[in-house]
Amino acid sequence: MIARPLEFIPAEPWEDFLQRFKQLLAELQPELIVVGLPRNMDGSLGPAAEKVREFVVKLRAVITVPLRTWDERLTSVQAQRMLREAGHKAKDQKGKVDATAAAVLLQSYLDSQSG
Repeated sequence: MIARPLEFIPAEPWEDFLQRFKQLLAELQPELIVVGLPRNMDGSLGPAAEKVREFVVKLRAVITVPLRTWDERLTSVQAQRMLREAGHKAKDQKGKVDATAAAVLLQSYLDSQSG
């Protein structure tokens, strides 16, 4: 399997996020949702990771699809490099970096499962 970016959905406002997210769940019917967990370079969890954990708790309360957090260290850096290598100028990358980083994250998870 190869991961590909779908779209970036801002988490706020929550109601708008949830409406679009549920639409995607109905359309795609995933077996699992992988959520990036921002770890510090030493592997520890900081304030950003705590916000993600709170988000996951909130999301688990309103959907039935299983959720799994996955280390997202350096996914944005890798996404920026990939976009640059594909010929995208830095000023044009803004909206694409998050979606590409999500695909990098998902591919990392999928690769870990195939071994």
